[in-house]
Amino acid sequence: MAKADTRPEIILHLNRTFKAPREKVYRAWTTPEELKRWFAPSDEFSIPIAELDVRVGGKYRIGMKPPEGDTFCVGGIYREVQPPEKLVFTWSWEGAAAVAGEMLVTVEFRDRGNSTEIALTHELFPDEKAREEHSRGWSGCLSRLAKVLERLSSHG
Repeated sequence: MAKADTRPEIILHLNRTFKAPREKVYRAWTTPEELKRWFAPSDEFSIPIAELDVRVGGKYRIGMKPPEGDTFCVGGIYREVQPPEKLVFTWSWEGAAAVAGEMLVTVEFRDRGNSTEIALTHELFPDEKAREEHSRGWSGCLSRLAKVLERLSSHG
């Protein structure tokens, strides 16, 4: 009998509350034009690629370009789509970063009156270093999303 994998699960949990209705926050994750405004770890990045087929079994591919260097892409398949409540999708880097393998991301959108809480769970990391790198990346993304949503709500 094969020995079970005893490696502890390495999971990242992030919660962030945005001053925007749930539908608007969900749309920011599921509309290419809106995703291109925020889905990168810092303001120096551009997002030249945002291909989203938001349905169970649909694929997505997002490209982030640093000020210097090549675009790096992440992609995967939507496993669960419950507008405007929940998205579950696989997460795989392309190219040199692909060594991390396929991971899983769950984003829950929780209605908090005039605000929306996002509970993000990213799991199946190969190691702690990958989790730390993704933690920084997600924190940057969510900070950018907060700025975009603030601008949108101040413009109606």
